[in-house]
Amino acid sequence: MKATLLTLATLSATLSLGQTAHASSDNAWAEFSAAVEKACIKSASGQIEKGRAVVDPYGSQKYGLAIVTGRPSGVSKNKKLADISVICVYDKKTKAAEVGSEIEIGKVGAAASKK
Repeated sequence: MKATLLTLATLSATLSLGQTAHASSDNAWAEFSAAVEKACIKSASGQIEKGRAVVDPYGSQKYGLAIVTGRPSGVSKNKKLADISVICVYDKKTKAAEVGSEIEIGKVGAAASKK
C-alpha cells in the first residue's frame, strides 16, 4: 500500500513538473513572438505606417521571422494605395531586426493562388 501511494505521489509530481515546464515554454514563445513583432514593426516604420505583423511562431534556428504589412509611409492620406508588406528577419542572438524591400500585398496573394 505504501509503495502504491509513493508511486502515485511520484507520478503526480512528475506530471505537475511537466505541465509547469510546458506552460513556461508557451510563455517563452509568446514573449519571443511579441519581441519579434515589436522589433519588426519598428524596423519597418520607415517604409510602413502603423504596421501590422504576422510572426512565425518559432522562426528558424537563428532568426525570428515576420511579415509586416500596412500603408506605405510618407504618402498623402488622400491617395488610395494598396497596402505593402516587407519580410522581417530578427536575430535571436543580437535582437536586431532588418526588413527587406516592399512587396505589393497583391503579389503575395497571387503567388499563393498559383498552386
